[in-house]
Amino acid sequence: MPLKKIRFAVAFIIFGLIVSGVTAFPLVWELEILSSFFVKGADFNPANYEGLAHWILKVREGLVETQKAYPFIAYGTDWLAFGHIIIALFFVPVFRDPVRYIGNLYVGLWACILVIPIALICGPIRGIPFYWQLIDCTFGVVCIVPMWLVINWVTGLKRDPEA
Repeated sequence: MPLKKIRFAVAFIIFGLIVSGVTAFPLVWELEILSSFFVKGADFNPANYEGLAHWILKVREGLVETQKAYPFIAYGTDWLAFGHIIIALFFVPVFRDPVRYIGNLYVGLWACILVIPIALICGPIRGIPFYWQLIDCTFGVVCIVPMWLVINWVTGLKRDPEA
């Protein structure tokens, strides 16, 4: 039974990494959809809004204008997406043999922890609102739970392989 729980949690981690990676490809399209929930009529001007609506519309505007003038900048987010997919692949061996590849889980745990200082240090430098930095931190906080559980389950499996 523990191996089944381990594999389910690792599959969740892999799935989360792939989904968060793939969503980095169609950013303008995603922001168009998200913006439509905040706009009044056809008014996409961020200056006419406050709070979260202002931020979403400002990010949309930045992406749309950048894509028009400098489409090659999006290549960076393509590589971000690729990076998430590659990181997910490092958990495939854990899925197959968690005891042997427990080190990958510790690296993943540290990645979850390090998301927080990266968001809270780089966010203000890049002008990201604090509430959005907290949203970015949730990626680490949400993933740390299954990562920690899997490490504990694998450690128990190492002690009692018949469990």
